[in-house]
Parts: sequence; C-alpha cells; structure tokens
Amino acid sequence: MNPDFRCPACGRESFLIHAPRYDGFRKVGEEVKCAACGRVFPEGEIPDGRAPARPAFFSDDDRPARPALFADEGPPPFCRRCRHYVVNPFRQWCGLHRREVDATDTCDRFEARPGADEGEHRS
Repeated sequence: MNPDFRCPACGRESFLIHAPRYDGFRKVGEEVKCAACGRVFPEGEIPDGRAPARPAFFSDDDRPARPALFADEGPPPFCRRCRHYVVNPFRQWCGLHRREVDATDTCDRFEARPGADEGEHRS
C-alpha cells in the first residue's frame, strides 16, 4: 500500500486496496481499487497518482541525541542477576535474606552472579 497515492478519480490522498477476484470458489485474479471512492482500476492500469512530496523541514542533524539512561551505572541490580537468587518451579527465593523475592526486586547487599551479563536465563 502506498500512503502517498492520489486517486485520479476523486483527487483525494488514499490507499490502493488489492482484493482477490473469484469465480465461484476459484481465484481468477485481483482487483485494485481506491480506498476513498471505491473506483476499481482495470487490470494492468494501476495509476501512478503520487501525491506531491512533503517538504523536509528538519535534517538528521536537527534531531536531539538519544539519552544514555544507564551509561555509567551498568545493568540494574535486580535479584535475578544476584548470586543469592534461587528459582524453582514453585517460588523465587533469596538465599541471603531467606525470603521470597521477585526477579525485579533489589536490595543493598546485591552481589553479581558470575556470568549474569551473558544471558538472563540460568540452568
């Protein structure tokens, strides 16, 4: 679909709809029509009614730089990355505090698990 299509029949900016054409249950072709006015264009005569190009007011130099949210902090100290985090099928457990935790909980006694940066899943 081309959002910059201008229909020669109605003169509005619209989309072209490509719909299958059937003879009974057998597909015999495809019809192309304007989404705004419904005019069906004959097969092989798909118009090139492009809308005029929109002016470019801004260049890539005008866009603001993307902020680095965790640039100097490193990954957040979530329990799922801690060496004391234990997962089994029934609960998530902190071996240090001996209590149930969630994967996104944090605490002051976080110790990074070796190999926690390579992947999020433990085996």
